Amino acid sequence: MNDYQKKYLEQSIMQMSQGELLVLTFDEAIKSLKKANLALEDKNYDIFEEALKKTTKIIRYLHNTLDMEQPISRDLARLYDFITFDLGLVQAGRERRQEELPKLVDILSDLRDGFLGASKIARDTHIPKEAKIVG
Repeated sequence: MNDYQKKYLEQSIMQMSQGELLVLTFDEAIKSLKKANLALEDKNYDIFEEALKKTTKIIRYLHNTLDMEQPISRDLARLYDFITFDLGLVQAGRERRQEELPKLVDILSDLRDGFLGASKIARDTHIPKEAKIVG
């Protein structure tokens, strides 16, 4: 990636809303899990380990940034704990636990889609103007 592309990417990220950044974070976690799955199929354990570590780091970040004042945060915390635990089992079991990776991708995809929908609703602050009758 050249300097112009890096600068453009950086500016794009800086202009994103919190919801868009959250969706991007989920996209990265999903991408890493898919990469781990492909690496495991190819028996490339170094890339597998690296991708799982990245996913775990992202999930821990999501967990640590929860606003525990919000009731849904407790449920999300439990879900993130489950994902982190399951990632550890996959990492330890490799091929024996490979079937868990698509399930985790599905969970993260559902969360991503939910946050995307919520972000669109929160961003939709359009207030219809009062119609005037003419004539």
